[in-house]
Amino acid sequence: MHSSCIISKNAIIHDNVSIGPHTIIHDNVEIFENTIIGAFCEIGVATPLANDKKLIIGKNSLIRSHSIFYIGSKFGDHLKTGHNVCVRENISAEDHVQIGTSSELQGDTIIGNNSRFQSNVFIPKQTIIKDFVWLMPNVVLTNDPTPPSDYEKGPTIHSFSVVAANATILPEVIIEENCLIAAGSVLTTNTEKDSFYVGVPAKRVGHISEIFLKDKKTSAYPWTSHFKRGYPDEILKNWVADKN
Repeated sequence: MHSSCIISKNAIIHDNVSIGPHTIIHDNVEIFENTIIGAFCEIGVATPLANDKKLIIGKNSLIRSHSIFYIGSKFGDHLKTGHNVCVRENISAEDHVQIGTSSELQGDTIIGNNSRFQSNVFIPKQTIIKDFVWLMPNVVLTNDPTPPSDYEKGPTIHSFSVVAANATILPEVIIEENCLIAAGSVLTTNTEKDSFYVGVPAKRVGHISEIFLKDKKTSAYPWTSHFKRGYPDEILKNWVADKN
């Protein structure tokens, strides 16, 4: 623990946790072992919206500098963030979730295992994101069809789908498994499984098997057939078994 950090006596800090300079750990926080929290973070910001539920950060996590987490959320093991991340209350996230620099999660959201959000991603309340989802830089999910209003219902994104850079997904839209939403698209309707969508508004262009890597021989999707970086060995073994 750095000498300048401030840690509440009511926080639960497990073994081998590193906390950087000028970071504040509030009440109602539990941080599990082998986690690193960088400088100038604020962890466990109080809000009545959390109903006094504590913030839980799983083991082997990395929260980089200038990040803010409110109480009321639970993150599994191996959480990893970039810098300057804002995470609100009542988020339930599984293991190996990654949140990119300057991203904002507004709360009341469910996130599955191994989903990755790159820089400047915005995730509104009442959103559901399943396993192995990719949200590329500057993706915006929305939850209010007639803003401003009190209606909140974000998108649902099913496993192994990819939303490319600068795309916008409208409220209540359902993206099925193994879909690609092209860069800069605005998706206004539910998708079909194993499809890719392009345009404003986005339209179905075809089956994802029709998209190839630059070698023009290897299918780009499903992306698990060729992209392995950063995934646990036990998962990669399953992917190989599925191919065989």
